[in-house]
Amino acid sequence: MNIYISNLSTAVREADLRDLFSRFGPLQSVKLALESSTGHSRGFGFVEMSRENGLKAIRSLHGKIIEGKAISVAESIKRNGIYG
Repeated sequence: MNIYISNLSTAVREADLRDLFSRFGPLQSVKLALESSTGHSRGFGFVEMSRENGLKAIRSLHGKIIEGKAISVAESIKRNGIYG
């Protein structure tokens, strides 16, 4: 399952997402979207994990305050071959 995480603080790093989501089970991948010119966070990212563990993570983490911001966590929807 591919999970979309948005409203992330610019202070959040890939390692933070890995730590946060790994509590729910093994992760297949973690990607934080970065500005190509600056390398700064764009405020969203993706985590891949099993569907069962992903649903647990979504239920537990949606709306949770991380670095001062309530994050949005939902199943990513594939449109035109691209997740978003």
